[in-house]
Amino acid sequence: MSDLSMKDLSQFVPQVYFEQIPIKNLVSNQEYQRHLSMRHVQKAAANFDLYQINPVKVSRRDGTNYVFNGQHTIEIVALVSGSRETPVWCMIYDDLKYEHEADIFANQMKYVKPLLPYETFIANIEAGSDKHLIIKDLIESYDLTVTPGSAPGGICAIATVERIYDKYGYHVLDQTLRMIVGTWEGEAYSLSANMISGVARIICAYGDSLKEDIFKEKLSRISPREISRTARERKAGSLGYAETLIINYNKNRKTTLSFEKLYTHKAPTKKQKLEEEIEKARQAEEEEVQMGL
Repeated sequence: MSDLSMKDLSQFVPQVYFEQIPIKNLVSNQEYQRHLSMRHVQKAAANFDLYQINPVKVSRRDGTNYVFNGQHTIEIVALVSGSRETPVWCMIYDDLKYEHEADIFANQMKYVKPLLPYETFIANIEAGSDKHLIIKDLIESYDLTVTPGSAPGGICAIATVERIYDKYGYHVLDQTLRMIVGTWEGEAYSLSANMISGVARIICAYGDSLKEDIFKEKLSRISPREISRTARERKAGSLGYAETLIINYNKNRKTTLSFEKLYTHKAPTKKQKLEEEIEKARQAEEEEVQMGL
């Protein structure tokens, strides 16, 4: 390779070097940084994995080591190790000014493509995660598969499935899939995020009062597309689906299920509200994938 080629390639290699620096010798209180989240630090520390630790990015200015990427990392390591004497690997830049650090910090995630729930799920399967293998086996027991997009017999709303498993347990997820498959036989729209959540919601609300045979008899007469249209006219998210399912379940029945059961719960905490908003956003994203948008 010619000298010219080597010179051209060198412009793509950052001028950095690596050094182990004790946490006590790192400074991470620049104005451009976000506030430190101790909740995040404590959660990560409780699930500490040495192989998930990335090098801390440091700008060495005027003899001081300024952290501009990795402030939570150093606090996690300090908490787990119990000492700020603990060293961490640092990627050190000698040629940055404060303004350049702030610009890097502001744009560091701009072009990073986050993992999709499907990609994370498949990676966990390859890693041998017990939880994910259990979910996969349950899904396949109903002749369904986990898919990256909408398809008959395919579940692409895998984040919703995981949430139901985590929040309500194996048996609720099992009953949810059993009722959906028994009613609509794997039709693509029946396996959307909001439909899965809506069915799980009514299972938890009504328990044994909800009869699977009646649900299948009544709801199999209505296409999942029609349920979807009606649900969106009623309420956003899975609650609209739950209401629509119960309306059709109750038709021409002497003994009906009360709507009150869907709403009799304690007022949500701020954390629960935030989790619900995150879940709604996730479900909306999964719905877009489901519809092929």
